Amino acid sequence: MKNFKKLSALVLAGAMVFSLAACGGGSNETPAPETTAPAESGAPAETTPATDMKVAMITDYGDITDQSFNQTTYEACNEFCTANSVKFTYYKPAGDSTAERVAMVDAAAAEGYNVVVMPGYAFAETIKETAEMYPDITFIALDVGEGDLGADYTVPSNVYCAVYQEELCGYMAGYAAVKLGYTHLGFLGGMAVPAVQRYGYGFVQGADAAAAELGNGDDVTVEYVYGNQFFGDADITAYMDNWYQTLGVEVVFACGGGIFTSATEAAAKVGGKVIGVDVDQAAIIDAYGEGMTVTSAMKGLANTTKHLLQETMDGNFANYGGKIETLGLVSGDDPTANYVQLPMESTQWSDSFTQDNYKELVAAMFDGTITVSNDVTVEPAANATVITVNAYENIK
Repeated sequence: MKNFKKLSALVLAGAMVFSLAACGGGSNETPAPETTAPAESGAPAETTPATDMKVAMITDYGDITDQSFNQTTYEACNEFCTANSVKFTYYKPAGDSTAERVAMVDAAAAEGYNVVVMPGYAFAETIKETAEMYPDITFIALDVGEGDLGADYTVPSNVYCAVYQEELCGYMAGYAAVKLGYTHLGFLGGMAVPAVQRYGYGFVQGADAAAAELGNGDDVTVEYVYGNQFFGDADITAYMDNWYQTLGVEVVFACGGGIFTSATEAAAKVGGKVIGVDVDQAAIIDAYGEGMTVTSAMKGLANTTKHLLQETMDGNFANYGGKIETLGLVSGDDPTANYVQLPMESTQWSDSFTQDNYKELVAAMFDGTITVSNDVTVEPAANATVITVNAYENIK
């Protein structure tokens, strides 16, 4: 019965690919000959494949120009596949739904892609619907954890999931901001999903710890809100205008896909500052105003992607399949080796918080001297002991 289901899905997927190509939806590219990269995918051209591996990346509800999660994953896939002569393309679902994401997996399977990379918690249901249907496809899922899949779900052997300790790099960013002299901070989250919450709760804890050390807790305030979407717009920009111009917020940790655009647009009007997320966003944020980026709370999306693709190509995926791994600190001596970190080059170090101070902080976190809670069931203010946290209802 399972084989019949798989065959039916493939037939249906073939029809879907034809239909989507005709109407311009779905994968953003038309099927190409085996020796040519898809026209709009940005994938490498190849004439003599070095491996039978064919990689497809599927975006969640954003696209590969979101300057954040999807773009970083896409670029990592493309870079690896270019370097290793591996056929690669990407698919963008026509809408934000499990059905649309499943349709893209079906399309990738129909076109012969046997490794599918999926960034974001939104793929949890997609995995549950497709992994067993396509046992010959290797699925690499970033930021998909037990909380997304359900505690009773057993991860199949052809699926690997990675989640990150965002609370740790969130902590680093909050700690750095206060040590660098900022006392009125803001946290603008995309949606209140676990990864974003961990960033925010860690940010509050780091700011609180730094204020406790400096003895200025009474002077430090964090404004805390979720936009309830992963992109900026006029309404969220207006909300940020109020923070910067009326409340006097100095720096906002903008955490959630393209929502940073609203923070940067508002900050640019008054010379405010912004903290980036997921990757080093300094170049992107500073385009709105020179020196606007204080730092970025980064996680190793690119490193994870490239490592798993290499292991898959080398025939070692069995060591990873069926697992959900939590990635965080792997070194107390070299902060750049960790899966969560601040950028060494673009962080605005000063005499009050130097690179050496940062290294000392990471070492203390690595050896357990400093612990950070990842409990997202509490209210943000519960993570503060000496500072003030003002949490608001979702903007939208």
